Amino acid sequence: MRNDKIVDERGGFLNILASLCERYVPDALTTSIILMIVLAVISFTLDLFNGYNSHIALMNILNAYYDGFWALLSFSMQMTLVLVLSLTLAETPFFKKGVIWLSHIPRNSWQVVLLAASLTGLLSYLNWGLSLALSPIIAIHFCKQAENKGIKIDFLWMMSILAGAGSIWQFGLSASGPLLMAEKGHFLVAEGIPPWPLTTTIFTPAAFTMIGLFAVATILTGILFMPKKVRPISTFSEANRLAEAAISAEIKATKMQEDNYSFAKRIETGWITLIPLQLGLATWLYVHFIVRNQSLGLNSLLTIYLLACFFFHRTVHRFTTALQEVLVASWPIIILYHLYAGVAGLIQNTSVGTFIASCIEPLATPYTFPFLIVIISTIVAIFLPSSGTQWIIQGLITIKIAESAGLSGQHGLLALSVGDHMGNLLTPFWAVVGAGIARIEFREFFGYRLIFAALWFSIGVLIFTFVPVR
Repeated sequence: MRNDKIVDERGGFLNILASLCERYVPDALTTSIILMIVLAVISFTLDLFNGYNSHIALMNILNAYYDGFWALLSFSMQMTLVLVLSLTLAETPFFKKGVIWLSHIPRNSWQVVLLAASLTGLLSYLNWGLSLALSPIIAIHFCKQAENKGIKIDFLWMMSILAGAGSIWQFGLSASGPLLMAEKGHFLVAEGIPPWPLTTTIFTPAAFTMIGLFAVATILTGILFMPKKVRPISTFSEANRLAEAAISAEIKATKMQEDNYSFAKRIETGWITLIPLQLGLATWLYVHFIVRNQSLGLNSLLTIYLLACFFFHRTVHRFTTALQEVLVASWPIIILYHLYAGVAGLIQNTSVGTFIASCIEPLATPYTFPFLIVIISTIVAIFLPSSGTQWIIQGLITIKIAESAGLSGQHGLLALSVGDHMGNLLTPFWAVVGAGIARIEFREFFGYRLIFAALWFSIGVLIFTFVPVR
């Protein structure tokens, strides 16, 4: 862990920003408490202003928090499974060997950034959980190989670059809002809004343009602003130990002598044992996609990940061993979702949500709507680190405001996605998860992430203002 003397010696705007965040940004649990207090005060003040007495205003706050606290229980389990299964998949020899093999390719610093960011961006497009799970591993191994070759790469800066590259998931195949709206029985069908094919959301000119431009901007920023006085991965003992352990073990699973196998162990370590379960999951996917003609959704996505975990781990023993290890890094999403859900209830179920909507609707035009919705959704996302849930809360009002501005509801969804990920980059919720995987303190690189948040905001607003969605 770096000290204040190192920060002062390094100087520079980026390092000052990182240092300030390291000193003053609270962790995700503390942030949820602060947000709860702030929103409760705002709600109480608005109710008093609207003529309610203090008792009713207080009860409105208590009821809103009560209704919100466990509202995400089902969705939280889905998100927990996405993260856990992605981490478990990332623990397979296939992915770890692949990352290590690719880390040997670069011959200079810009090649390290280019390949690492491109790999993370590709994983992010495929699935946000896989990107979140593997991007710290990519940073660790690419930085380790760079240090071995004498290439100067700052480990904390690389962590931030890959956090930026991971933003692409918002317009990728695991985008929560678009996947929800693609389902036949989505939550807004009762409001007269039909399912939206993915060709009208993530497979549009604006979405593809956003992915391309942001990926290029992230890579260029990563190359051009690499700190001159780098902190190599060897500076961070725990992260360095992970890299050395993986390389020295050559990612080979521990093998037990056959004469020590009990009957139970033979079953657990045999590849045949998992075949019936793999066939069962494959049958589920066949029924879902072919027989029932359902679209890709969260449950089908989870089934694919679970099947992939069984396929790549090959045995029950390897799968359960990896599962036990990754659960340690999954605690934030297991616990914090519900704390933030209570905070979200203070937006959705009090006068705060109505106040936000009333501020934006009169100002919305085709040219102001993207900027306004990004700002509002950023504020909401700071309180609620869940893309799918944010769309559930804001979806209907966003569609109505978009249509009043002469734009489609899909346009509103994509613009909201920009703000949603701004919240992810501006709060410590997801930084804690990535830092836990890399075995570092999240405050050490959190400030650098703000640079990529600024890029994401600027490019997103420009694209969804001037590039057609349909």
